[in-house]
Amino acid sequence: MSELFLDFFVIDDSDIVIRPSPSEREWMDATSDRFAYRCLPLTIANAHSWEIANPALFSATWDGGPEVEAIQIEYGDPRRQPALSHFGHGILTFSLPVLIRTPPGYDLWVAGPTNRPKADIQPLTGIVETDWTSATFTMNWRFTKPGATVFFEKDEPICAFFPIRRGMIEEFQPRRCAIEEDEELIRAHRAWAAARRSFNADLHSPESEAAGKKWQRDYHRGPAEKIEPAHRTKVALKKTIS
Repeated sequence: MSELFLDFFVIDDSDIVIRPSPSEREWMDATSDRFAYRCLPLTIANAHSWEIANPALFSATWDGGPEVEAIQIEYGDPRRQPALSHFGHGILTFSLPVLIRTPPGYDLWVAGPTNRPKADIQPLTGIVETDWTSATFTMNWRFTKPGATVFFEKDEPICAFFPIRRGMIEEFQPRRCAIEEDEELIRAHRAWAAARRSFNADLHSPESEAAGKKWQRDYHRGPAEKIEPAHRTKVALKKTIS
């Protein structure tokens, strides 16, 4: 089996930091009993990308206007200016000093860091054909509130990305089906729904088995029968090598 490479061509000896995204989030740590981590789809998505770290502290303020000058940026270190106002219309732009190459036929899904809400500003998402272009790409965030000031801390993730096969989504044909058409599926779904209702009802009884377990683990355990590719409970992305 051939190895797939994701090549980072660093420009001008930049010290850009690119790393696998962790599954942990501060806001999830702060939930009661860290219950947010019980959502396996959420934690898988958290770690399903590589991320780029902000190299220096700065703040940005948007006055609500469409002009480039409507965003004012104050840098913690004038020698490090990772972001600028380039497009106007409340868009903050990070110029990334790296050219990323994917294998033939693979694009990059480029977005903000997954499940990291940030007040008053929203990351924009793009799909880049990185198997042929000789250009770098920018990471853009758009203010959502005029008059807002946002801070980007040093080492805070500002961008996340992962490869996708070009055109794969267009190979799928959506179909609308009545669940009654699949007898095995409807039996399984009804059994799950009944168990879910019973479990949630028993949670109100402190002495119940459900109260002791606190949450159902059906999805974490995965299917009763072995499947390929195998059910997974974590993602382990490779680190960068030279």
